[in-house]
Amino acid sequence: MRTRVIVIFIALLVAAGAVARADRSEGVPLRASFDTFPMQMGEWRGVQQPPFTEAVLKVLGLNDYITRSYYSAAGPGVGLYVGYWQSQKQGDTIHSPQNCLPGAGWEPVQQAIVAIPDPRTPGAVMPVNRTVIQKGLERQLVLYWYQSHDRVVASEYWAKFYLVADAMRLNRTDGALVRIIAPVTGDGPDAVTKADQLAMRFVNDLMPQLETFLPR
Repeated sequence: MRTRVIVIFIALLVAAGAVARADRSEGVPLRASFDTFPMQMGEWRGVQQPPFTEAVLKVLGLNDYITRSYYSAAGPGVGLYVGYWQSQKQGDTIHSPQNCLPGAGWEPVQQAIVAIPDPRTPGAVMPVNRTVIQKGLERQLVLYWYQSHDRVVASEYWAKFYLVADAMRLNRTDGALVRIIAPVTGDGPDAVTKADQLAMRFVNDLMPQLETFLPR
């Protein structure tokens, strides 16, 4: 089984190299800029967060992004970050939050891929990464996923697979990372459950909005 995984991984690397050397320009559909992303979504009111520094933008290599907090009258707010890469052919690729959070002092205490309801389609579900992180006494719930061409993927490896497949099939390597952070307040046994519920309420209003800003 391990040999098979290694062979598949090597094949993906070879294919990715071929994609990176392709000279064809990518035919990415038009999309709306995140500058026009709504500040009001259902019960949520947005507050703009400070922009990334030039040094951070250089490392990330993304083309567009949004970083905001959204608040409702029903309780604490949530953090939203969406990074969009128009092309990943020239070495600019999506950075996993698993690489960034430890550097900021946050350590994961729970990690899993879970299926949550997809508000875009009744009865459908979508896979997302669910992580509880902690720094000192502070805890947060993080949901994140990779989204491209109307597809939601939790696994970083499957995201790479679809990146190569879409490059060969559609001549497109555009994609996005969507991350939601909800605070875990209190130490009670239901504290994380309440953070889950808060994040899911936000997902229900967020997903329909993203379709305008992430090309299908």
